[in-house]
Amino acid sequence: MSRTSRGSVGCRAVLSLPHARAPFAAALLARLSYGVLPLPLLLALRDGTGSFAAAGPAAGAFGLLSALLGPARARLVSRRPAALMVLTCCYTLLLVALAAGAAAGLPPWAALVLAAVAGVFPPPVGPLMRTVWGELTDGEEQRRCALSLDTVAESTIFACGPVLGGLLAARTSAAWALAVCALLALTGFAAFARALRGRPAAGPAESARGGRILGPLRAPGFAPLLAVVLAVAAALAVDELVVVAAWGAGAAGPLLALFSVGGVVGGLVYGRLAWRAAPGRRLLLLAAAATACYGLPAVLFAPPGAALGLFLAGACTDALLVTGYLLVEDLVPTGARTEAGAWVNTAYNLGGALGSAAGGLLADRAAPEAAFTAAAVLLGAVTAFAALRPSRLRGRAEAAAV
Repeated sequence: MSRTSRGSVGCRAVLSLPHARAPFAAALLARLSYGVLPLPLLLALRDGTGSFAAAGPAAGAFGLLSALLGPARARLVSRRPAALMVLTCCYTLLLVALAAGAAAGLPPWAALVLAAVAGVFPPPVGPLMRTVWGELTDGEEQRRCALSLDTVAESTIFACGPVLGGLLAARTSAAWALAVCALLALTGFAAFARALRGRPAAGPAESARGGRILGPLRAPGFAPLLAVVLAVAAALAVDELVVVAAWGAGAAGPLLALFSVGGVVGGLVYGRLAWRAAPGRRLLLLAAAATACYGLPAVLFAPPGAALGLFLAGACTDALLVTGYLLVEDLVPTGARTEAGAWVNTAYNLGGALGSAAGGLLADRAAPEAAFTAAAVLLGAVTAFAALRPSRLRGRAEAAAV
């Protein structure tokens, strides 16, 4: 079992670390550009092409390429830090081009091409910042608190970003809101690059220890970690969609907001506790707890039951993600950790996309209780699979923690 005791490391102590505040503040500004972006991008594409039928696939192409190419961008920036500003400039120019196209009008094929190309270039702020935390902190307790603070801040930005994006688009126009996103990206990443100046690049030999093509995917224990992250994101996406189908958009909004609130609470509490269980075992325990939480709306099928389940699921999910980022430190060689962190993000985004597709099918063809149960069963099965391979995940992580 996992026993906990109160840790001595707090957020203030982590932010007091030398050279911590400047990159963290810059990373928050860069992340804000990503949090605000989705709604202005979709609305700008709709305004430019004249229809959601053309805007939807273009926005989807942007999101898909952004997620799938994240590890490649992270590997590039790890080896050549100057590439961060190259990516930033290309990304900013493409957002400005999309904003100008939205104002002037775009044929659907041009919107699709521009959005897809823009999805190639978003700089990897999250993985880079987590690598910086790994370099600045000393010991698992301090690193856990730093990553918890980072995850909570990121979750808060991505929860509030769509609201800000909608307000910007409503007060000005979607094109201007998209231009603001470009300005935020340029300002944030320029400050982030300046804060990271002087960091050594990961050498080709060091960053390629896991294999030149597969990279950290060949590190023992890393693939099961990604499977758990993908499954928890898929379970969340299924529950979100089924909540809307079961109780309508009016009730779904507050219910889904509780997930974000739970994530903030869970992340902060998790960072303040000193865990005696190794990160690998902790990941499995949190995944098992999340399984019960995602299945709770099936047992207590009513809005209060869904509210409790989503709040607790948010707490478990954010704590699980922090643990996954901690495991990157244990499982992956130093030079490949930025790329490995990007793979964790990609697994989460891919799980969300697959879960949304599965949730749509379940919402149409099964009772809500059955859909909630299916989400929990999926996560439970993946967790059991990972637990049955202790030498690949739990055993490796526990050995690293000794």
